[in-house]
Amino acid sequence: MNRKDFFKTSTILGAATLLPPNSVFANNLVESGIDKLVDADGNFFHQPLPYSENFLEPFMDEETLHLHYTFHHGGAVKAANKDLSMIKKAMDENSLDTIDFWTKKLSFHLSSHILHSIFWTNLTNKKSDPSGELLRRIERDFGSFDRLKTYLAKISKDVDGNGWGILGYQPYTDKLTVLGCENHEKLTQWGVIPLLVIDVWEHSYYLKFRNRRSEFVDNLFQIINWDNVADRLAMALKIQ
Repeated sequence: MNRKDFFKTSTILGAATLLPPNSVFANNLVESGIDKLVDADGNFFHQPLPYSENFLEPFMDEETLHLHYTFHHGGAVKAANKDLSMIKKAMDENSLDTIDFWTKKLSFHLSSHILHSIFWTNLTNKKSDPSGELLRRIERDFGSFDRLKTYLAKISKDVDGNGWGILGYQPYTDKLTVLGCENHEKLTQWGVIPLLVIDVWEHSYYLKFRNRRSEFVDNLFQIINWDNVADRLAMALKIQ
């Protein structure tokens, strides 16, 4: 497998291919490209949002969404491409003094790209609730939907510094699990497939909510797209 094929295969797994091919929502995501992380040449790329920048109003203001998507997510994509090129350069020149630095940078920036790509599709502009297999597993693994929301909200609010609250599927245990992720890549569990991510970096909420992270997290739960979360779980179950 060459470099281009390797990165196409490995990074796309984090996003669009976690959605079942017979899902209308999944098909829309694939067509829009929002959940696809690399282009045909294996370069990371930043696709347009699947909705307008005012789509999530009033729960997420248009200015915050624009800055967040354009500069924070977009910046991570550009940086990940630079990191990858520097790793390749170091290997081509057999000069490995800096390769540890660039590998750590790639972990940070690519993790940001993956999580942000999931984050945008996890959101909608209306209230929804989980159902079917997703709800059954939530009730089995957490006791009830309300208990999961309380747990995930608490973990998200209490992330040290910047980071994410994550609901994921752990194939090694066949269970849903909740993670508090510092930055974009720290405190992860190997093998966990992210299904729902809550961005609690300050750039996600500071214009509207100032330092009130807890209020932002509670507000965000009103626009979680649980159909998208269910689609991701369905595909995760297929590929285990």
